[in-house]
Amino acid sequence: MDRGDRGGGIEIREIPPGELRSVISLWEAAGLPHRPRGRDSPESLARQFEDDHVVFLGAYSGGRLVGVTVATFDGRKGWINRLAVHPDFRRRGIGSSLVRAAEAALAGMGAEVFSALVEEGNEASLSLFRSLGYEVRRDIVYVRRLLRPDA
Repeated sequence: MDRGDRGGGIEIREIPPGELRSVISLWEAAGLPHRPRGRDSPESLARQFEDDHVVFLGAYSGGRLVGVTVATFDGRKGWINRLAVHPDFRRRGIGSSLVRAAEAALAGMGAEVFSALVEEGNEASLSLFRSLGYEVRRDIVYVRRLLRPDA
């Protein structure tokens, strides 16, 4: 699953479990909030790496992880989660390549609908998804309940 970004030498491939720390470091560098004692803890992420319905995809430049997304299939929809690109590598098509790679992985699992949750005010992500043909739905309200505050 190799895809390049506009000729910039970016390789998109699955992230091996041994690169878990690099994923977390990239999220931090990209300013993506995460829950290090909850669902984004090393233990939780290690379990996710073992799940057949979860694929961690990375964008690599010269062996360095510069972009990441997590594709998950819930049996009904494919979800594109935790999309992040290192600030030094933005505006090169890496986010688009990661989304397309996630779609391909999810379609391989049987997904025919691809979705993502984007935090309010994140216009860059909304613009990216719109450019890739995603419909922005403002009529849906996201609700959740945490089993514990840091989950």
